[in-house]
This record gives sequence, C-alpha cells and structure tokens, in this order.
Amino acid sequence: MAIVIAIANQKGGVGKTTTAINLAGALAEHSLRVLCVDMDAQANLTVGLGINLTTVENSMANVLGDPRIRLREIVISTETPNIDVAPATLDLASTEVDLLSTIGREYALAEAIDDWARGHYDYILIDCPPTLGLLTINGLVAANGVIIPVQTQYYALKGLAALVKVITTIRSKLNKDLRVMGLLPTFHDPRTVLGREMLEEMREHTENHVFQTIIRNAVKLGEAPLTGRPITEYASGSDAANNFRELAKEVIALG
Repeated sequence: MAIVIAIANQKGGVGKTTTAINLAGALAEHSLRVLCVDMDAQANLTVGLGINLTTVENSMANVLGDPRIRLREIVISTETPNIDVAPATLDLASTEVDLLSTIGREYALAEAIDDWARGHYDYILIDCPPTLGLLTINGLVAANGVIIPVQTQYYALKGLAALVKVITTIRSKLNKDLRVMGLLPTFHDPRTVLGREMLEEMREHTENHVFQTIIRNAVKLGEAPLTGRPITEYASGSDAANNFRELAKEVIALG
C-alpha cells in the first residue's frame, strides 16, 4: 500500500514544490512508483513536471468537486519514468470555496485517494498550498506523514508554531495516524552566520525530527522546473541531486 506524504508549510517560498518534484525524482530512481498530487491552484508542481496546462481537461478541482470523477481518470504520466501527476488548475481556488459548504469537507482528498491509487503507487506526495486553509487540511487528513520544508531563516522558524498546532489538532480529531516525518532545512546558505545559527536552533530547539539532509541554495534547482524534470534527471551529478537522493534514503528508512 502506498505511503501518503503531505509536504506542507503555510509560508510561501520555502521549497514545498521543489521538495515534492525532486523527492519524487529520487524515489523514482529506486524503481518506486510515485504519484504527485498538486493541491495548489498555482499548479507549479504540474508545470514543473512538464505538463502543459492547456492540455489538462480534468484536474484535482474536478476530483474534489465531483464524486463521479475518479482520481485515476485525471492522472497524467510524466516524461520521468515512475512519476505520474494528478494535476491542478486555477479552478482549485473556487473548489476550496465550494468545499466549505460540503459535509465531510476535510475528507474529500482522503476519499479520492482510493484503493486503486494506494495499490498502484509506492508513494503519493501531496504538494499543499501556502496556506492553512481547507486544501492543506485535506492534504494532512489524507496523509500518513508530513514533511515540513523550513528555510533556515528567522521568520521561517517563528511561523512553525501555527502549522504544528494545526497538525496536532488534525491528529487528535481527524487523522490519528498522521505523524510529522521531519522538518527539512531548505535554501540553506552555510556561508552566512544567520543560516548556521538558524540550522542549529532548528536542530536543538524543536520537538520534531529534523532531517539530516540539508537542501542548499543551488542555481540548478531553479533551472530544473523549466525543463519539466526533477533535478535528478536534469543535473544528475550535481550536489543538489545528491541532496535529494539522501533525502529519499531518509524517507524510505522512516517507512
């Protein structure tokens, strides 16, 4: 059965989509089948995996808004072996509003990830939007675990409390199996005093696991989405690609 992982942080620009795409690429190198679920109306995950939005007929907006449309009907294969994507479009923004008046609205994604999806893939990675709204809550309710990308910057660390509080509430009321797999340091610059201090604070003053892998600033990480491929394919020999390979090993080891 697939392991479902939400990648979440209400702060934008911390590397959620970058993590989803490139972790998928590293897992795929282990011959593991990965489904990337785009829950952000900006659709950066979809585009970053090489999907032309003009060709998307049905998306996660349709799956969440119409129970007659199954997840398997919208899944698109990417050019990267072993990686498929459940695409997003701008329609997701209105879908979130529509869900507010729906009974059981927090479980829409959990119900969409059916036996077919859980049996067909080894990992399902959910890229959550940069809010603590209903789409993110759906991602957390559907997941077995959550990875929290955190920039090694002062304000990024201070914003963690709100997300951890939401996760604790979801664990107690909606999804008792949800666990924080770890905080992932992202966009780290070891040359700066602030970066080093924030990384040390993250490791020493959090109750949650912190991944040993550190995602450092890298130009090629910004270039890879333009090619529609993970960094493990675009720049296979780069330090950035190896960072995500190490992250994949940690994720696999966590089970």
